[in-house]
This record gives sequence, C-alpha cells and structure tokens, in this order.
Amino acid sequence: MSQYVSRFAGTRHRYPAVPSLLRLPGRPRTPRRVAMLSVHTSPLHQPGTGDAGGMNVYIVELAKRLAAIDIEVEIFTRATTGGLAPVVELAPGVLVRHVDAGPYEGLAKEELPAQLCAFTHGVMQAWAGHRPGHYDLVHSHYWLSGHVGWLAAERWGVPLVHAMHTMAKVKNALLAEGDTPEPAARVIGETQIVSAADRLIANTTEESDELVRFYEADPGKVAVVHPGVNLDRFRPADGRAAARARLGLPKDAFIPVFAGRIQPLKAPDVLLRAAALMVDRDPSLRARMVVPVVGGPSGSGLAKPEGLQKLAAKLGIADLVRFHPPVGQERLADWFRAASVLVMPSYSESFGLVAIEAQAAGTPVVAASVGGLPVAVRDGRTGFLVQGHDPGDYARVLERFAAEPALVARMGEAAARHAESFGWDTAAAGTAEVYTAALHDHRQRAHHRRVRSHHG
Repeated sequence: MSQYVSRFAGTRHRYPAVPSLLRLPGRPRTPRRVAMLSVHTSPLHQPGTGDAGGMNVYIVELAKRLAAIDIEVEIFTRATTGGLAPVVELAPGVLVRHVDAGPYEGLAKEELPAQLCAFTHGVMQAWAGHRPGHYDLVHSHYWLSGHVGWLAAERWGVPLVHAMHTMAKVKNALLAEGDTPEPAARVIGETQIVSAADRLIANTTEESDELVRFYEADPGKVAVVHPGVNLDRFRPADGRAAARARLGLPKDAFIPVFAGRIQPLKAPDVLLRAAALMVDRDPSLRARMVVPVVGGPSGSGLAKPEGLQKLAAKLGIADLVRFHPPVGQERLADWFRAASVLVMPSYSESFGLVAIEAQAAGTPVVAASVGGLPVAVRDGRTGFLVQGHDPGDYARVLERFAAEPALVARMGEAAARHAESFGWDTAAAGTAEVYTAALHDHRQRAHHRRVRSHHG
C-alpha cells in the first residue's frame, strides 16, 4: 500500500495511505474519547522504579496533549496498592482507572499474563457503566495491554491502535550477556496483536521495518510517530554550573551520567568499565571525574541488585561512582543539565526518550547505535553513536569530551536545538492522524459488511 507523508513542526511522520476515505460518506473524524491501556505499569508511577520507565512518560505526556486537542483519554492500569481511588484525574480530560487484577504487590511482570482475564473483566465492567459508543477507539501499550485491547476493541466494535514499545524478537536478537531471553509466550502474543490491530504505531522507521521483518506486519497498518519531550521541563534553564550547585556536584568536574533502570539491557556496566579504563590511562581524572548512576534495579537486574556497586568496587572506582535512586522529572532535568554528557550503552531501545530529554536540557549524548537512538542522536553533531558495547570504544569517545570542555558546550547547544523538533504537541498531532485513519478504515469495513449483508 502506498504511503503518504505529513510534516509537523519539522518532524517527519509516515502514515499509511487511506484512499478509501474518498469513497466513505462524511468527513474524516478524530475520536472523541480513547480507552488507553497500560496493564503492567501505571502512568502515576515514578519512572526509573520497577518496570516504570520511558513508556510511563510517553503515556502521560501523550494523553495530556491529546486532551489539549479535544480527545479525552481514559487510561486503564492495574492497581498495585490497596486503597487507591478507582478513578484519578491526571489532568483535565485525562482519567486514570485502577483495575483490580491479582495481588496488589509482589507480582512480577512475567506473572501478569495470568491476570489478563481479570484485568479485561475490570475494563468491561467500567465500559458497562457507560452508554453505547462511549469509547471510539482503543490504544494499547506493550503486548500485555495489547491482548486486553484486542478483546475490548472486538467487543465494543471499535478500532485497535497498538504501540509495542519493545519487541521480544528484537530484544532476543540483541540480548545482553547474562540477560534472560523473552519467553515464547510473549513472541506468540505479540504476533497475534500485530495481526489483530487496525494500526501499529512505531517510534521510528527502523521499528516499523522490524515489525514487518520480524512479525510480518502489513506495512499499510504501520505508522511512524516519534515520541516527544516536555520542552517546558527539559531545557537548558540556568545552566550547568547552577544545576551542579543544586545537586552538590563539583563545579569543574567531568561528569558522565547514566540515567535509567539498572538492568543488563541498559548496560550501565559499560559506563563503569569505560570510566575505569579512562582513570587507568589518565590517573589525573580520578581527582576531576564523577560518575553518577541515577535509577533503580529493574527486570533481570533485580536478581543482583547490588551488582553494579560491587563492580565499581572491583574496578577500583567506587570513590568516583555515585548511586542515586530514581528522581522526579524536575530533578531529572537538573541531573541532565549538570552532566557533561549522558551515556546510553543500551543493547536495545525502541526510541531512547532519555536521550532526547538530556539533549533538550543542553547535554550531548554518547549512545549505542541501536534501535531508535540513531534518530534521537545526531551522530557527530549532538553527540556520538558507538557501534557495539566495548568499554574501550566508549572510553575513547568520553576522553574527547573530558579533554575538550568546548566540545561539551558546542554539542550541548546543538543538542538543545535538535530536541526542539520533538515536542509532544507534534507527537499528539501525529497520533491523532493515526486514530483518524484507523477510525475511517474501521467504518469502511463495517459499511462494506452491511452492503454485502444487504445484497446477500
């Protein structure tokens, strides 16, 4: 199927063509109200804790911006503590609905498939309290939500739009050493959702191609919409020196930062090993380098929650590495402003939202050349992309920044300019277009069924 391209604020999006719109009576219509599903992680949770991360930020920011363009959003998520209000207003036009499904605490993500039936029941109960046609469309996030969304969309007679965020086949193809492969049940589940969804939203063209290559997705159903960044929160503000003063960091130190969930997939160990190599080659760096790690253990990283601290001691750099628990978005923005450079040696990233956030704050990024990071980072202009995960390669790039403070400043300014094209308003406008296309395709199929039934 042919593609059409639209441009919003300088950002390129690719959407499937919908020639059928010309034959369908009535004007193209955006949905009034969307049921958004996030089974395994709540938009109210602190990113960087447990399974909360970039997807949480994505859902919160997208929902708020959709509401701002008159698309109401109701987010269904699993209740993880007792006593939560059944419904919480996150922002005007955005509700979070807590669904009871399984025990509140102590349930690992791997155990959640057994609770999908209970979660679906909770979603259906909420829907039953409304008049028919309350939800115009279902937008599910991650494969667990996709299965609930598939059933809900079928029952309500509305289209399903799904965002994978990460894919089992891709993760397994790029598995970090010592990490646990994604189970076959997830691969099967994702394959079913790809087939069932009316539209699939991919973060990048590469992710779109992976959906087609690994899951045989219909290219005509895949739309590319880049995630955004909150440009009001993540901005250079009052500069690096002021941020360092607020965080108690040395004014003139070289500070490469890791920010994210501590697990093999994110490879924070690569930064620590690179820092150790740098100090071995230039012992003077020990007096002027600080390596903050901002985040908590997650996923397979929970098996060895103290593993990174032990590695720092083993490498002889425990005095340089500072471990900080996950922080709120305002504080995270300060960490990015304070950093000389953000380091993202991930084995897999569907987009790498943290990279855009850091750049918006005026900080260059050194990242693995995987997933969406080549879109997020302009290699040689706003940071550097590294092939592979050899600590020596990262050390060589970081040594350039340590030796040339002017490079930090120059690339930081370019990074802030680059990030300006990734506002959430842009992402919301692109997502609304995908919704509109899905609605009209769905209406046309229903129209054709009625015609066939009439003539049959």
